[in-house]
Amino acid sequence: MNHPPETTTLFLDIGGVLLTDGWSHQSRARAAMHFNLELAEMEDRHHVIFATYEEGKLTLGEYLDRVVFHRKRPFTRAQFRRFMFAQSQAYPEMIALVARLKVKHGLKIAVVSNEGRELNAYRIRAFKLDRLVDFFISSCFVHARKPDASIFRLALDIAQTPPRRVIYIENTPMFVQIAEGLGIPSILHTEYGSTCAQLASFGLQDGEGPGHEGT
Repeated sequence: MNHPPETTTLFLDIGGVLLTDGWSHQSRARAAMHFNLELAEMEDRHHVIFATYEEGKLTLGEYLDRVVFHRKRPFTRAQFRRFMFAQSQAYPEMIALVARLKVKHGLKIAVVSNEGRELNAYRIRAFKLDRLVDFFISSCFVHARKPDASIFRLALDIAQTPPRRVIYIENTPMFVQIAEGLGIPSILHTEYGSTCAQLASFGLQDGEGPGHEGT
């Protein structure tokens, strides 16, 4: 009987899996309302430039200069940054699950994520992700972003793990399909329970129920 290969590594997205999205449309809409900005104009400017910021080719200051502060505002850049960073919230069950699986199964944990440098650094620090994650293949560090398949190839090189021994957890269907096209078994994350069940089907049983707070 053929057995599936042993999983040694988890690749994880951050936004939508471990934390809320860092700077989603909903967050920008809240910012537009809070700071009395024209959302349509802000969205137009955001979509032109955000990929460049996530690839680490612009600072957050440069992004904000072009999206928000291209005209005089009655609030400061520091006030807007604080609001922007405050949109991030944790999914504690998912963080605890990954921590337990890492210990129980001796897994390497890698993040493969599209995030700008300053926001990425804040989220790693604020939610102590560096205690959980062994290495971060963030778009701002490697200057490539999903859906570019090269970011997954780079993650495999850094992890020194063959694709069949990796499981990738991601909440965007297209990115799941790209990873699977490279031979990486993947889970489309929609909610905690179904992800636990899919991990167990790959041989990564947790042994704890929802709401467990230990790590």
